[in-house]
Amino acid sequence: MKKSYNIAVIPGDGTGPEVVAEGVKVLKAVAGVENISLHFTNYDFGGERYLKTGETLPEGAIDELKKHDAIFLGAIGHPDVKPGILEKGILLALRFELDQYINLRPIKLYPNVETPLKDKGPEHIDYIVVRENSGDVYTGIGGVTMKGTPHEEAMQIMIYNRFQVERCLRYAFEYARKRNKRKTLALVGKTNVLTYVYDLWERAFHEIGQKEYPDIKRDYYHVDATCMWMVKNPEWFDVLVTGNMFGDIITDLGAMTQGGMGIAAGGNINPEGVSMFEPIGGSAPKYTGKNVINPLAAICAAQMMMEHLGEEKTAARIEKGVIDVLQRDMKSLAAGKMGLTTTQVGDKVAEYAVS
Repeated sequence: MKKSYNIAVIPGDGTGPEVVAEGVKVLKAVAGVENISLHFTNYDFGGERYLKTGETLPEGAIDELKKHDAIFLGAIGHPDVKPGILEKGILLALRFELDQYINLRPIKLYPNVETPLKDKGPEHIDYIVVRENSGDVYTGIGGVTMKGTPHEEAMQIMIYNRFQVERCLRYAFEYARKRNKRKTLALVGKTNVLTYVYDLWERAFHEIGQKEYPDIKRDYYHVDATCMWMVKNPEWFDVLVTGNMFGDIITDLGAMTQGGMGIAAGGNINPEGVSMFEPIGGSAPKYTGKNVINPLAAICAAQMMMEHLGEEKTAARIEKGVIDVLQRDMKSLAAGKMGLTTTQVGDKVAEYAVS
């Protein structure tokens, strides 16, 4: 029986619609040869809609998105909208309202992609960061007093409960087991300073690991040491798990080691609900409409989406297409320097993915 999936598409702002179009192009190509049916529904959430209507997400948007199997997002960010409005009103709102409590970030260097790390290649840079995506300082608990005076005080609280921590850890342990490479999960924290929050993380980590995942080796790294080793010895890593803020920071460092934002993709995962997949780079408004932006991160996000939906053969085809275009055609990952236009990159990936 032919499988069918309903995909919500949010092209977003700037170059978001351009890269999403190439991701959809590749998805349609591989769906045709893998005998699956994909139905796409576009939503205009983003800066332009906000400027016209004053709303970020209209009433009923969350319930509408819950009817889909997955969400494919381009980019959110508009030069004429004050920073924070769209990010909080759309991105964070979707993550929290859809309970996408895992942010999944593969850090993988593909062949023929330059890394700033000396003497490192694809065999050294291939690991996963599981970032908790619902708690930490991102919940917005805190406030400001005496604003604008010499005595102004600002406070934003890092907060986690045991439920949030345990479900993230179990997802990470399961991922390390399924990945089945080094079968090692490392907790990234700061137990020597954040002695309340990361004591909770560390105790839960070892309790769950010992009782439920004895086949998975456990390591612990301070977050500052992790940053050093991501540069010096990335081959040490298999799967890393950490809180929201630390995960936000180390995954961008990881993206640079894998070739930059032009290739980095991520997933906001609700294992029991609707998940959202996106390129990590921003909306890059200065390149809008020029057909020069690199769409590979969006295409890799589409690949992650298909893998999450259980279509591993389809995901493998997309990854093959990405690797082939990098080895055969692209001169650079930088916008305007690829040797191909945005649409040509999508055409080539689609061609190689189905061959």
